[in-house]
Amino acid sequence: MGAQLRVYKRRIRSVTATKKITKAMEMIAASRIVKAQRQVAASTPYATELTRAVTAVATGSNTKHPLTTEADAPRRAAVLLITSDRGLAGGYSSNAIKAAERLTERLRGEGKEVDTFIVGRKGVSYYGFRERKIEDSWTGFTDSPTYADAKRVAGPLIDAVSTETAEGGVDELHIVYTEFVSMMTQNPVDNRMLPLSLDQAAEETGTKGQILPLFDFEPSAEDVLDALLPRYVESRIYNALLQAAASEHAARRRAMKSATDNAGELIKSLSRLANAARQAEITQEISEIVGGASALADATAGSDK
Repeated sequence: MGAQLRVYKRRIRSVTATKKITKAMEMIAASRIVKAQRQVAASTPYATELTRAVTAVATGSNTKHPLTTEADAPRRAAVLLITSDRGLAGGYSSNAIKAAERLTERLRGEGKEVDTFIVGRKGVSYYGFRERKIEDSWTGFTDSPTYADAKRVAGPLIDAVSTETAEGGVDELHIVYTEFVSMMTQNPVDNRMLPLSLDQAAEETGTKGQILPLFDFEPSAEDVLDALLPRYVESRIYNALLQAAASEHAARRRAMKSATDNAGELIKSLSRLANAARQAEITQEISEIVGGASALADATAGSDK
């Protein structure tokens, strides 16, 4: 019985140590969410105004440009998937990967080839384990992305969009990331970045139904769109990276809180079992003492006769 009690105590110590770790990770994730939310709020106005500028140029000109003009028969699409570098965040990465899988199946169902670009070790590991081709990947910054990271990710995507399809370029650019709604809700979404849908852009910028002013473009509308293309893609990717980072921290905080609560319940259960084992051990010892005393008394009484 003593051995069983030692097993329970060892397990209680182990679970208690795990509980301390998960509690610390929960507090760290909670502190990082606030910073990530502020970054999302700070980057959104810039992305919105840039989208509004692109919409104005596209509406006020008849220039055909990869930023705003859809191909007559699109044959190739690029998908950028944003996952996390670290685990212990519940279903955060797996949900984003599932959304990318659904998008890929839909695009292939439309007869398009899909080039996959991935941010985050979880996505890279998922595709690498299944031996699926990855055009390019980036890791090491998913929990705290910077604009420089967004520019690094955007570079190959801009090159792919600017290149003719026959030479390995793409007709469409899609992004899959996890949108931060609240501390309890984070939704994986897929958006088409290029070509820009003017109706969708009008809804995002709040200009739907409004009459836009006329503009004169210098040196030309095409040159303006060429200058706006990298800025637009970089800003959208940066905003998506920030949204994903906030979602990752929220998902990890929730997962670690659940793990901490479960550890607490397990400690209570093991403590009850340990108490029961200790009581059984004490009862057995008392029974052995009483039995020994009774035997000794019987032996003594027999010798007196």
